[in-house]
Amino acid sequence: MGACTTTSADDLMVAETQKIAEEATLPLIQLEYVHKKHTLSFELSQIDSVPASANSSTVFQAASLSKPVFAYIVLRMLDKGSIDLDAPVATYTDVDRFENKEWAWRITPRMVLSHRTGLYNWAAGPSGDAWPTSKISFLYEPDSIFSYSGEAFAFLQRAVENIEGKSLQEIAEREVFVPFDMPNTSYGWKENYTLIAADGYNREGGNAGKYRYARESSAYTLRTSAKEYSRFIKNALIDGVGLKPETHRLMLTPTGVAQRNKIERPYDKQITWGLGIGIEHNEELGDIYHHWGDNGNFKALFVIAPKVEKYLVYFTNSRKGHDIIDELLPVYFHNTKPLTLSEWISNDDFGY
Repeated sequence: MGACTTTSADDLMVAETQKIAEEATLPLIQLEYVHKKHTLSFELSQIDSVPASANSSTVFQAASLSKPVFAYIVLRMLDKGSIDLDAPVATYTDVDRFENKEWAWRITPRMVLSHRTGLYNWAAGPSGDAWPTSKISFLYEPDSIFSYSGEAFAFLQRAVENIEGKSLQEIAEREVFVPFDMPNTSYGWKENYTLIAADGYNREGGNAGKYRYARESSAYTLRTSAKEYSRFIKNALIDGVGLKPETHRLMLTPTGVAQRNKIERPYDKQITWGLGIGIEHNEELGDIYHHWGDNGNFKALFVIAPKVEKYLVYFTNSRKGHDIIDELLPVYFHNTKPLTLSEWISNDDFGY
């Protein structure tokens, strides 16, 4: 376990987390939990060949936890007047890859951040050589239904980079990583990742390596640690640092039910989406703000429960990293029923 100052209650939570992670055979789990002004941070190893760092400094693939960071950047631009949430994204970049250019011109930044573009998750594998020239098609008409899409985030990313005249990483450094003290967080590869970045493990326990992505993506290539991402959660998502109060509220305001296809499922009704962040309406804990990350052999999750003044973020380097949600969250939030977000995540059908 990494170094941290603990109370007896903390020790019990760490021990319970260790038990859950051991039963799931997760090589590493890294977690930060905050209740009011009290913080608990640790990193645990369940495999002798994959030791935990002494100070919880291992860097993990954050996967789709990349998206809330990018959403915050876009909202910062909104407050500066450099982007309009309801103007066509195509105002700022081209639509050459889109098969239906008329519909492409209807996509706005607001639709992208609330996952209402109608696009597939990806036109092709986003790390492959074919992706930059692959044709982009629609599942649904824009703004007709929730349709989770990394491709939409990539479209908006191109617009943001054009507006700013800088790369995603350069913009994120200026707007997020430097102000919130996140020196080991990056959308691209850093030299020290060779030493501090975790390897990913498949469901059979095989080492699949660190994997270097071909290009920076606002949708999935962020690497970070629980301590550093926690600073983003506290500053940007909870306190709204750097945002106008009305813009911060807008980020956390539901835009519609997060029903991912035309088939109604009971758990969809409790999940809505703000701008770059999921919202669950929970009977016990009130409105919960969350996002999960899934890069195959890396799984991550954060949950913010303002009603009980708690939040948590965890990272794992295993394809089994989401198997533990229903067991882990009650250790920290004391919910007596599983959160809906767990079922919603486990039944994902995003695809390409």
